[in-house]
Amino acid sequence: MAIEKQEKIVEMFNDIAPTYDKANRVLSMGIDKTWRKKACDLAFEMYGEKEIDMVLDIACGTGDMMDYWMKRAKKKNINVKKILGVDPSDGMVNVAREKFPKFDYAISKATEIPVKDTQADFLSISYGIRNVVEREDALQEFNRVLKPGGFVVILEFMKRENPGTMAKITDFYLNNILPRIGGAISNNKEAYEYLPNSIEGFLTLEKMQEELETAGFEVKYAKSFSMNISSLIIARKL
Repeated sequence: MAIEKQEKIVEMFNDIAPTYDKANRVLSMGIDKTWRKKACDLAFEMYGEKEIDMVLDIACGTGDMMDYWMKRAKKKNINVKKILGVDPSDGMVNVAREKFPKFDYAISKATEIPVKDTQADFLSISYGIRNVVEREDALQEFNRVLKPGGFVVILEFMKRENPGTMAKITDFYLNNILPRIGGAISNNKEAYEYLPNSIEGFLTLEKMQEELETAGFEVKYAKSFSMNISSLIIARKL
């Protein structure tokens, strides 16, 4: 059942891959750029090293987060030896390869990262953990590939507890406007109806922290931005 569900999600992303970037920029109004920069900057600051062996970007999609890791590292005079993007959707990775040929890629699930134990300094997953069906197994896998003291960086749309007026406005946008615009751009309305449904069926920020702690991480930062639309969690491997 879990395998079947995961395969359907991957097929959906394969289908919308050619128009994904265009739809994403229109729908997020570019706000995700600020969140991505903040995630990289905070993680580098917490780690405090100038030589980085590997950054892993899981559910890398069309590669945007990998580019942010590289750009923010250069700005801080940090040398990153390797950035590897991992995603089960070959459609999304094909787009990423065209956009960012300088990076390395692997077609693989978050539960089967093709990297040896304790190799990565950072592991990021941006708006992708919600799409991982076997999430607890994936968190254990994140722990395996990270060095002791390495960081997992999660950006995600979390389920909100006790939503106020602004949250209700956001929900109206997600449920009524986003599927129409995303559907028109991608010719796949169902994929953009999946987004609000997947947020509603996901974890709260607090529950996500609890799962990370169970998987052997210490949460160092957890906060929601932009009317609690997006959340950032940074956790250190113990």
